[in-house]
Amino acid sequence: MDFPTDQAPGAPIRSGIPEHGRIPKYYVVKARVSALIDTLGEGDTLPTERDLALRFAVSRETVRQALRELLLEGRLRRQGRGTVVAGPKLEQPLSLASYTEGVRRQGRTPGRHLIGLDRFSCPEALAAETGIESGEPVWHLERVLLADDERVGLESTYVSVARVPHLDAEFDPDSSFYAYLNDRLGITFGGADERIETVLATPREALLIGTPPALPMLLIHRISRSADGRPLERVRTLFRGDRFSFTTQLGAGV
Repeated sequence: MDFPTDQAPGAPIRSGIPEHGRIPKYYVVKARVSALIDTLGEGDTLPTERDLALRFAVSRETVRQALRELLLEGRLRRQGRGTVVAGPKLEQPLSLASYTEGVRRQGRTPGRHLIGLDRFSCPEALAAETGIESGEPVWHLERVLLADDERVGLESTYVSVARVPHLDAEFDPDSSFYAYLNDRLGITFGGADERIETVLATPREALLIGTPPALPMLLIHRISRSADGRPLERVRTLFRGDRFSFTTQLGAGV
């Protein structure tokens, strides 16, 4: 196979066209709509399904399938009854930097909306992951993640009450939990174990984030340790797959 030398790095090889050359009709429309998006700016309105069907001489269902994929990929978003061009995805570093820092680096305004802060006895499964004693009091902090007031994720944090005894009285739920730990309590992070997978949101999660249940999500599980090596928090964070990508730096192996 001849490699297309004009192809952008990271793009699908041969633009995703199979070697036998038989291209699904919806994919041709998707490529043409994608080229149209490149000529528009963020927030610009896309022509209607009917107009696109007439322009490309295909059925509205073919157009609809192409738009569905572009919506899932985050190139488009729904706005009212129309479809508009989405902005670039947020790049979140895979590091101990907080969500707040990652969003601010891209010139966006981070925020959070508190869903609940509950206190309960640590169950055995959570105790096994975090080193917290079974039955010991723990906090569960649940918040919707915002970027420029757009709902982009959902975060659940579990932490021992003994480590942060006054979380309910001292902590501003719209602020960075990491900043609170460091600035108010003098707790610094020493490391974390993290696992990433692709999932679909539950009906409750989709409602809180404001997305359709069929939208793929990036799910991060994190167990963080403080500088003294003690387990500190267990976090479950859902990020919208159409609004986020993740970056990291890799060192040479040993």
